[in-house]
Amino acid sequence: MSIFSKIINMARRKSPWVYVLNAGSCNGCDIEIGACLSPRYDLEQIGGLRQGSPKHADILLITGPMTLRSAEAIRSIYAQIPEPKAVVAVGSCPATGNVFAGSPTVEDGVLHAIPVDVFVPGCPPRPQAILAGVLDAARLLAEKKTGGKLKEVPHG
Repeated sequence: MSIFSKIINMARRKSPWVYVLNAGSCNGCDIEIGACLSPRYDLEQIGGLRQGSPKHADILLITGPMTLRSAEAIRSIYAQIPEPKAVVAVGSCPATGNVFAGSPTVEDGVLHAIPVDVFVPGCPPRPQAILAGVLDAARLLAEKKTGGKLKEVPHG
């Protein structure tokens, strides 16, 4: 089965709705997420939709190092996303703090506040990598809903 068929099958199972949260970043990752919404990369072609409220989202895309001031907001927004949910850490900052690591106002990664399902490396990561991270999170969501591994369902 081709990669395109696998992506289509995944999109048919669940359309990933995403909520984007900037936890204190330089906005480089946010610009690349914006590119994912453009016609060239097009999150909607895989069924994805950017949501304005975490209450309507399945996947939390988080960018930037977690500042001490944003930590409680991150926990609150994470709690508002209904189960099952997935978290995608976009870029190096939410994983490690990146160049902000060791700062007195920054935690070294968002794992101190919430669980992360998928890490997308880069500073900033390319839009293709972000889309791959969203697809991985959508697969994890589908597995959470069914309680295990999914089998490919042929569509003809």
